[in-house]
Amino acid sequence: MQLPIQISFRHMEPSLAVEDKIRKKAAKLEQFHDRIMGCRVVVEAPHQHHHQGKLYHVRIDLTVPGGELVVSREHHGKQAHQDVYVAIRDAFNAAQRQLESHIQRQRGHVKYHEPPPSGRISVLVPEQDYGKIETIDGREIYFHKNSILNGGFKELKVGNEVHFIEEEGDLGPQASTVHIKN
Repeated sequence: MQLPIQISFRHMEPSLAVEDKIRKKAAKLEQFHDRIMGCRVVVEAPHQHHHQGKLYHVRIDLTVPGGELVVSREHHGKQAHQDVYVAIRDAFNAAQRQLESHIQRQRGHVKYHEPPPSGRISVLVPEQDYGKIETIDGREIYFHKNSILNGGFKELKVGNEVHFIEEEGDLGPQASTVHIKN
């Protein structure tokens, strides 16, 4: 890290053991990203007037090239966070996930989800509960009325645009799921 780690305690006495644990966890983060510029950690115990056990809150602010990542782990009712070390572990695990996502975005390795294929209703045979979709590339895909999401078979008209999930059926390609475009 370019700047020394800053550790603060709120509503609790500072602890060398807790500080040591935080320093080790912060050093481990540098294995995932060697250009972390700064790290601030706040460990907070709840006020004494809580009726249940103390649930610790851990906040981590990481300064990295291209931004700042903030992790705030406050789990109301998560009994494991009565242990400050568990709260610290969970916060640093979340920081690691955020750091990995940040690195992926910086490298342009963000997952791209291909949209489902689309087409237009070309044939409707309501008395036999089926129809066909003409795809953009000119193929015809069979579908049954049960494939239409939300029971919208009765509202379909030739020419409606749809998205669909294609699979191989007994008689060729068929749509297992059809979603009417709005």
